[in-house]
Order: sequence, then structure tokens, then C-alpha cells
Amino acid sequence: MSLTRKQFDVLEAMATASSPLTQRGLADAAGCSLGTVNKTLKELTELGFIGAGTITPAGQGALEPYRVKRAVFIAAGFGTRLVPITFNTPKPLVRVHGVRIIDRLIDACLAAGINEIYVVRGYLSELFDQLLYKYPMIKFLENPLFNEANNISSALVARYLLSNSYVFEADLLLSNPGIIRPYHYCSNFLGIKKQRSDDWILRVKDGVVVEETVGGEGSDIYQMVGISYWDEEAGHKLSQDIQDVYQSPGGKERYWEQVPMVYRKDHYRVEIRECRDEDIVEIDTFNELKAIDKTYDV
Repeated sequence: MSLTRKQFDVLEAMATASSPLTQRGLADAAGCSLGTVNKTLKELTELGFIGAGTITPAGQGALEPYRVKRAVFIAAGFGTRLVPITFNTPKPLVRVHGVRIIDRLIDACLAAGINEIYVVRGYLSELFDQLLYKYPMIKFLENPLFNEANNISSALVARYLLSNSYVFEADLLLSNPGIIRPYHYCSNFLGIKKQRSDDWILRVKDGVVVEETVGGEGSDIYQMVGISYWDEEAGHKLSQDIQDVYQSPGGKERYWEQVPMVYRKDHYRVEIRECRDEDIVEIDTFNELKAIDKTYDV
């Protein structure tokens, strides 16, 4: 049987907590009221998913359809805005405080039990082989079109792997690995709540993304962060829609996420998943890199 949203939220909070939670702690973790937690705990107990205050094997089984199966990293681009450091190093392999940018993302996936990891590579592709010494589980996907198309070409290469999958831009500097979760109820896109932004934004209504655009202001906008999760149904749709948009006039110039968020958005229901500025940073320019890591400021 499928879980209701509240049942999932409570079970997921219990399954991922580092220690047993009080009901107040469970309410905070699940994002609901104490009354809702009490009601949901009774439901879960009657279903046999909780016993003696812990998740039963049946409860773990009920969570399994919501488990993240894999992670796909989009890592084929030039990183032109980070020159000169990217003349000889792909942006995901640039070190910040001694650690490669992509390592923090991969480590967060492994900590969440996500061990099936794919990296779509293109520019200086052979340099990504160094990751195998630390991460022998990685599988590489080659994007031969990285120099003639936008990142939709990387999604095209990985289009059959997107069900129950995270998709990462591989050049995001992660500070809070806890935002990478082992379970998700439905497709979602990570975003940072803003009143105004000149960056790519997502407009949201009742927690669901209704528009992607550049720049805006208001109480309903989130600055888009390049981490998303796609459930089984959405992943199957993406496998066809990505190819269709890519092959359409001007399709090679699209960003991959514009497929579900703009050009085929009527096929998808994508929730916003909020994070904070301090959780993750996209380093856009060499000056921003120097500001974060003084070893580059020479």
C-alpha cells in the first residue's frame, strides 16, 4: 500500500534520526503539529509499521518505494566562468579548502545510502578517472556533445537513469550534507527562499513549482539550486521528454531542467524543497572562489 504524506513524513523522520525522537522532536522533524504526529503514530501502529516506539520491518518495507536508488552528476561542461583555474581542471574537480567540489556531494550521497552513482563527463573527461581511487563504485557516462550543446545533452545521455534518482549539478559547494536524504515522497527541486533574486528562480504555489524564470521578486520565489529528485513516474516521462525537447528546434541550447519545468511542465508535479544559503553555494566566478578559499588569492 502507498503511504499518505503524513505517514511518510513521520516514518522518514524516525528512519533517518540519529537517535530516538520525542514526539516534539518528531513533530519538528516531520514538519507538522503534535496533534498530527499523535494521530499519524496511531495509524502507523495499527498498520503494523511501528511497534514499541520503533519502525518495524513492515514499516521499513513501506518506506522502500520512496528510497533514492541512484545519483546522476552533470559534470561535462567547460566551467568557463571559473577560468583560469578550469583551463586544466574541470570545475567539479577544483579543490576548495583542499577537497574537490564533487567529493562533498558524493560523500553526502554515500552517507545517505545512495551507492549507485553516475557521472556524466565531457570536458577533460580523463581527469575524472582520479575519482575512482576514492570512489570505485562510480560509473562514467560520456557526453560527446558537451562542446556543441547545453547541459540537456548530458541529461540525454543519462535519460534512462532518472527514475528514483537525484540529479546534481556537480559544481555545487555543499556545506550541509544533511540536505541529501535517503527517501523522498515525490519529485522536488531544491531552492532557497528569497524576496528578490537576479538568478534563476522558481515561483511556487502551495509548495508546488509553477514557473521557472530568471530574476523576480515576491513572497513566492525561491532561488533555484541545482539539486533535484525525480520519482519513478517522473523519471519515465523524462526519458522521453528530454529526447523530444533536445530534438526540437533550438533544443540543444536548453538547460536540462527546463524540460520538466518549462517545455513539458504540464507533465510534471514538482514540489519545492527549501534549504538555506549556508547549506550550499554555487561558485560562479574565479573571484568568488578566491573569496571562499584564500589560497587562490595570489
